[in-house]
Amino acid sequence: MQAGSIEEAANRKNLLLLVALRWVAVGGQIATILFVRLWLGIPLPLEPMGCVILFLVGLNLASLYRCRSRGAIAGGEIFAGLLMDVGALTVQLYLSGGAMNPFVSLFLLQVILGAVLLRPLLVWILVAVTSACFIGLTGFYRALDLSAYAHGPLHGEPSFFELHIYGMIICFLLAAILLVLFVARINDNLRDRDRRLAEIREQSVEEEHIVRMGLLASGAAHELGTPLATLSVILNDWERVPALNVDPEVAAEIEEMNAALARCKEIVSRVLLAAGEARSEEAEPTTLLAFLDHVVAGWRETRAPAHLDYAAEIGADAAIASDTVIRQILFNVFDNALEASPGWVGIRAAREGEFLVVTVRDRGRGFAPEILTNLGKPYQSTKNRAGSGLGLFLVVNVLRKLGGAIAARNLPEGGAEVEIRLPIAALAIEGEARHGYIAAEA
Repeated sequence: MQAGSIEEAANRKNLLLLVALRWVAVGGQIATILFVRLWLGIPLPLEPMGCVILFLVGLNLASLYRCRSRGAIAGGEIFAGLLMDVGALTVQLYLSGGAMNPFVSLFLLQVILGAVLLRPLLVWILVAVTSACFIGLTGFYRALDLSAYAHGPLHGEPSFFELHIYGMIICFLLAAILLVLFVARINDNLRDRDRRLAEIREQSVEEEHIVRMGLLASGAAHELGTPLATLSVILNDWERVPALNVDPEVAAEIEEMNAALARCKEIVSRVLLAAGEARSEEAEPTTLLAFLDHVVAGWRETRAPAHLDYAAEIGADAAIASDTVIRQILFNVFDNALEASPGWVGIRAAREGEFLVVTVRDRGRGFAPEILTNLGKPYQSTKNRAGSGLGLFLVVNVLRKLGGAIAARNLPEGGAEVEIRLPIAALAIEGEARHGYIAAEA
């Protein structure tokens, strides 16, 4: 998710909160008008005040429609909504006594919400507008006819001044409660936005780190190509020397050096492949089950674990492209499990809907708490050697590019479990070009 979409999601949530606050305002205005008109007997211009309430209802319905639409919601829309709320409140106060109305302090509620939601320039504009409305209501308003209240039906009714004080108390309590509820929710939205923006920045740094590592690895692989080719030529010459082939011990050592050299060439080829080179020679059509069996068999042959418990429950098989990058991801996770538990490694592969789920277990000491908390961060490792902690970092980032995920946990009976979830579509043959792009970034 990009930074712009995160900002837009936060604006959408905040607009929904303003909608909820506006519903509270509509309900409060209806209750207040009914109380003043029916209970206190004070005449009010019900038709224009009702029109303002209908305007707020219509504004809320439009805002709800806007929130459900796919278009981006900018901060300017929230500012416009607050201005319309200020305008509606001004009209209602004008029709009910102006600045003498105890609910005039609700202007401050709009200013506080604007200070939390808007950038400084828009906040100051909102302050200027509310201040102008407040000052204007001191001289321009429709005076209330209190004569009916003075001869009200109830004996011993409070004076107008006492009623004004009661209204101020109610207004203060209402504003305080709404501020606590809604500003707390808005702050939660803003904190969530900041957290997600921080995650995007961190991912950007990690991806830059991966690109630099890929460039270094590619350069090193190219530089190693020449001396490895030289060694290969020398060993081929030695194989043709009769004096060396006569001695079985020397011949066996030459054969062993050839095997080690072939292994080095294979590693260099994988590095170049991960850097986005020579991909077409390695990607071959296969099936999901065959690919997993081949990867596990190759890992068992080269690592020789004491005991490997492997089971694949794929169900419906799928045609995929043999991907060396995915193979290396699995190798990294298998290697970590073997290092933690040389005596036993458990591997389970299953298909869950459109996902391939590979679960790797070991019987080691488990993950340290800080490793689980910072899973996938570079250089997070309990191995006290330079460069450690990059394997899982690369695994996490490549999986993220492919739309997959990785999770790790310690088991109650001891040991640890790592679960890899990978969309099968990411392995599909038609997705090969996409793989090449992802491998180049990794």
